[in-house]
Amino acid sequence: MRRQVIVFALALILVGAFSAISADEAVLIDFSTLKADIVADPVNQGKFTENRATMMDFSGTAGASYTEDQKKQMRTSLAIRNWDVVLASSSRSNLNQALSLTAEAPVDKSAKKYADQSVMGIRVHFPVADYNSWAKIAPPFEIPAFEPKATIDDQGVITEAKDKGSDPANSRLTRFEGSYDANTKITTALGVVKNVGVIKSLAVTVKGLNFPHGLSVVLKDSDGNEQNIFLGYLNFDGWKEIRWDNPAYVQDVRNRELRVFPLYPKTTPLVKFDGFVITRDAAHDGGDFVAYVKDVKILYDKAVLEPVQDIDDETLWGIVGKKETERKSIESKRFGAQQVLRYLEKTKQESKSDFTPAADAKK
Repeated sequence: MRRQVIVFALALILVGAFSAISADEAVLIDFSTLKADIVADPVNQGKFTENRATMMDFSGTAGASYTEDQKKQMRTSLAIRNWDVVLASSSRSNLNQALSLTAEAPVDKSAKKYADQSVMGIRVHFPVADYNSWAKIAPPFEIPAFEPKATIDDQGVITEAKDKGSDPANSRLTRFEGSYDANTKITTALGVVKNVGVIKSLAVTVKGLNFPHGLSVVLKDSDGNEQNIFLGYLNFDGWKEIRWDNPAYVQDVRNRELRVFPLYPKTTPLVKFDGFVITRDAAHDGGDFVAYVKDVKILYDKAVLEPVQDIDDETLWGIVGKKETERKSIESKRFGAQQVLRYLEKTKQESKSDFTPAADAKK
C-alpha cells in the first residue's frame, strides 16, 4: 500500500513537471522580418517603402468615387517606417508629434548581436515640462488574424495563394501567423499567435540608452480586449531581454480551475500584438527618447489540444470567416479613408521651400 502511494505521488510530480516544460514558445513579432523590400521609393533612389510579407490592400471596400491613384494609397504593410507613434493628448503638440516616429535601423555587420539585420528604431519627443506623459507605438492597421496566404509582386499587388504547401504544420497557418520551424519547434509570427490559453511569460529584446522611461507591451485577444503588460524600465545600455512572468500563472494543474469549453467556433483563441507604450515620469527629463526593439516572444499554454477533425466545421458553416470579413470591412473603411485623406493632403502641399527671385519672375 505504501509503495502504491509513493508511485502515485511520483506520478503527480511528473505531471507537474511536464506541465512546467510543455508551454509552447512563439515569436509574436520579429521586426527584422519587417524590412521594406518592395515598392520603390519615388524620392530616395534605390530604397523601398513596403514589406512584402505583410502587404495589405484595403481598397476592396472603397466606393466608386475613389480614383485608381487614390485606391493605390490604400495599400500598406507593417514596414517599420509605417508604424504610428501616438502621444498622450496633453503632449500632442505639432512639434512633439512631428519629432516622434519609427525608423528602420540597420545593425552593423560587425556587431556581436543581430549583425546585418534591421530592427525597429523608436524616437519619441516628450514635453520638456515636468508632467507625466506616454506614447504608444502602434501598427498602421489592426493585424488581421485570418488573412489567407498570398503572393505579392514587387508593386504590392496581392494574389491569394492557391498552393499552401506540402508541410501540414505551415499549410494551416494564415499569413500573419508566420511560419513554424520543425527543428526549433518555434513559430515566428507576424503579429498573431493562435490557440493561446494562458500566457506564462513574455519577453522583449530591446536596446536601451540609459533612459529611465518604462516599457509596456499591449496585446489584444480575439474579442478585442486589450491587455497592457508592464515590463520594466529602460535605464540600461546595450541589448537586453526584459521579461515578464505571469504572477497569476498556476504551475500545478491540480490547483487550476478546470472547465470545458464549447469547440467550434470557439477554438481560435488568439493574441495579437497591438504595440508598445513608453511612459515618462514627471520627475525625469523630457525631450527626445530613443530605443531599439528586435522582437517580442511569448511562452503560453495551448487553449485546446489539436484533435484530428473528420468534418471541416469552417467550410460547412463559415462562422469564423464571416466575423473576420466583417472586421476587415470595418478596418478597410477606417484605414482606407485615412490613407486617402493623407494622400490628398500631401498633394495639396507646396513643394517649394524658397521664393522665386524677382529677376526670374519677370521672364
